[in-house]
Amino acid sequence: MTLTASAHVTTATPARYITRLCKHFAHRVPVSYDEQQGRIEFDLGLGLLRAEGDGLSLAVESQNTEGLERLKDIVGSHFVRVAWQEELTLVWR
Repeated sequence: MTLTASAHVTTATPARYITRLCKHFAHRVPVSYDEQQGRIEFDLGLGLLRAEGDGLSLAVESQNTEGLERLKDIVGSHFVRVAWQEELTLVWR
């Protein structure tokens, strides 16, 4: 069974964050992205990014609770770093 968690942030520049996050992780893990979506393939599971009308949706998927929590930490902390100009924060659900 796949476990998921998601978060949404309101921003006028979702493509910027998709590009920044995917380029950041590309030197370590497989990624694919364009201006509308991104996919980051971690050993623990997936990170999925999607531009929406009012911002950016982020999701993480893993096969177990420990992996899901670790991916939330990894994706969340790196997002906060690349989004420092807007001081955006993630609330996972």
